[in-house]
Amino acid sequence: MATRLIPTGIALLALLLSGCRTSPRIDDHFGEAVRANLAAQALRPEASGNTNPAAGVDGRAARAAQQRYEKSFEQSEQQAAPSIIPLGTGQ
Repeated sequence: MATRLIPTGIALLALLLSGCRTSPRIDDHFGEAVRANLAAQALRPEASGNTNPAAGVDGRAARAAQQRYEKSFEQSEQQAAPSIIPLGTGQ
């Protein structure tokens, strides 16, 4: 009885282990979809090689523009006179 059980166990173990290998086709392409989606979101992929991204705007001009922008929100708008004509009291 034990002599039959050993070859059967070995065959069953070999059969179970044969399903445990990974597919090389899947492994070769693992993560490609994520990388393709990330690349599709980049507007200009070559922009990462630009060593001087702020060319054309010096610091003083940029600061003055930012200050003018912030100051534009500090000025209060003048209230316009109401355009409602008061009704007479009947006199």
